[in-house]
Amino acid sequence: MKKNIGYYGDFGGMYVDDNLKKCLLEVESAFNRCIKDVNFINELQYYYKHYIGRKSPLYFAENLSKRLGGAKIYLKREDLNHTGSHKINNAIGQVLLAKRMGKKRIIAETGAGQHGVATATVCAMFDIDCTIYMGETDVKRQSLNVFKMKLLGANVVAVKSGKATLKEAVDAALADFANNSKATYYLIGSAVGPHPYPQIVREFQSVIGFECKQQIIAIENKLPNYVIACVGGGSNAIGIFHAFNNENNVNLVGVEPAGKGLNTKLHSASLSKGEVGIIHGFKCYTLKDSNGENSVGHSIAAGLDYPGVGPEHCFYKDCNRATYVSITDTEALNAFYLLSKTEGIIPALESSHAVSYACKLAPTLNADDIIVVNLSGRGDKDINQIIQLK
Repeated sequence: MKKNIGYYGDFGGMYVDDNLKKCLLEVESAFNRCIKDVNFINELQYYYKHYIGRKSPLYFAENLSKRLGGAKIYLKREDLNHTGSHKINNAIGQVLLAKRMGKKRIIAETGAGQHGVATATVCAMFDIDCTIYMGETDVKRQSLNVFKMKLLGANVVAVKSGKATLKEAVDAALADFANNSKATYYLIGSAVGPHPYPQIVREFQSVIGFECKQQIIAIENKLPNYVIACVGGGSNAIGIFHAFNNENNVNLVGVEPAGKGLNTKLHSASLSKGEVGIIHGFKCYTLKDSNGENSVGHSIAAGLDYPGVGPEHCFYKDCNRATYVSITDTEALNAFYLLSKTEGIIPALESSHAVSYACKLAPTLNADDIIVVNLSGRGDKDINQIIQLK
């Protein structure tokens, strides 16, 4: 990493106007204080255990492993967290940070709605005003999560500009933050955005990887050969990768959405097909249109159609610390059904991308090899969407 704070190799930074930069520096200063504060850490650990339900289990998917042959497949069960995904890890951390900063209002963006639900949940618990920006397209395909957010007391704003998905939701949230920063905290849901947000989100999601590392050693007395996670913005992946970063014998694999195919324009594989550019105040690999402008992504999974990717993933790609592959909509959907029928576990469509790649990989490995898949969320939210696909 460069000495220049906020960069991962050549990626990251704070490419924003002075007004927004002032807001971000305030967040950075508060975060740096809190993360060294024993009282803050103890409070965070209390809510991880007693509210979220951590530790999440590391589950041996024996039926799936036997069916595929080859390596053992373990699932890190983030789907069993309160609210149904990994998103609550970060939401609880950032709302505690916002409280320490004296903020009276929380805003957030959401794609699949899991971060929106997690944010609305913690705001309800702490009685903080909450506004969630969500693309109108995602509002329609994730109606269950929209209902949940409203039930929890959040104001859900449907963003109608552009393709009306996650990119536009982030645009709207950043504009709100810049205009209302005195009383407002922007609770970003993925490891993207201008510094310090990629660092903040990675810090609060790293609990996944550190738990997983301890658990797999306790069960198997060794580290896994592969750790696999889906990548949109990249929070669940960087959360589990971080603990294994210095373990060179552990292969880290991020799975991007290939959508309708990488040879089409209907995908969100920023690391595989993108170019270096600036989006939402940070430098990363991002999808571009024919005019060189930031484009829009596509995925069957609403939480993966972000046209950029977290800067730390970009760094991992360039220094070859992680490998990034892609899975199509159809392959993810097949994995959704396969895991449901073999293990009685209904995965989120986002997580199904990681499951799909593990299913391809396992038969090529030996019986004593181990794959860990970060099952980042459960699939309840996707049922209506999948019914409509039939």
